[in-house]
Amino acid sequence: MAMSAGGGGNSVRAEPNVTPMIDVMLVLLIIFMVVTPALLAGFNAQPPQGQNLKDHPEDAENDQVLGIDKDGNYYLNKKAITKEAIEKEIKRIYSVRTVDKVMYLKADKDLDYSKVVDATDMVSKNGVRVVGLISDQKNGTVSTVVGDSKQAPQAAPGGKP
Repeated sequence: MAMSAGGGGNSVRAEPNVTPMIDVMLVLLIIFMVVTPALLAGFNAQPPQGQNLKDHPEDAENDQVLGIDKDGNYYLNKKAITKEAIEKEIKRIYSVRTVDKVMYLKADKDLDYSKVVDATDMVSKNGVRVVGLISDQKNGTVSTVVGDSKQAPQAAPGGKP
C-alpha cells in the first residue's frame, strides 16, 4: 500500500479556486470604502426655484394651500391650524369633492425636508390625490409670462417706462 505523491497519474483534485472570489471581495471592499464616507456626509437638498412662474393659486376659491413656516407651524389657506386639526379639515374638504382633489403645498426653504414629506403623506392619506409644490421666483429673474403680475414692466412708447 503505497501513496502517490503526485507527479504521474490521473489524480483529480477537489480544491476550490478562490482567486475569483478574492478578486470580487477586493472590488467590493474598494467600492464600500469610497461610498461610505459619502453616505455619512448626508444629502443636502435645495428646494427648486422657478422661473416664469404664474401667480400662486392661494387666492382662488377652490384651490387649497397648505403652508408650513420655518418653525413647523401649519397654515391652511393662510389661516393658522394645528397639526391635529389639519387631517380632519382636509378629510372634510376633499370627501365632498368628486373631481378636483389637488392641494398645493408651500413650505419655508429652511424647513427640514422630512416635515414636507410628513405633510405630503398626511394630506394624501386624507383624500388628496395630487400635491403640487409652490416654488418662489428665482432671485434676479422676472416672469416672461404674458399677463403675469410678476412680469417685468413693459416700456412705454417713447422709451420711458
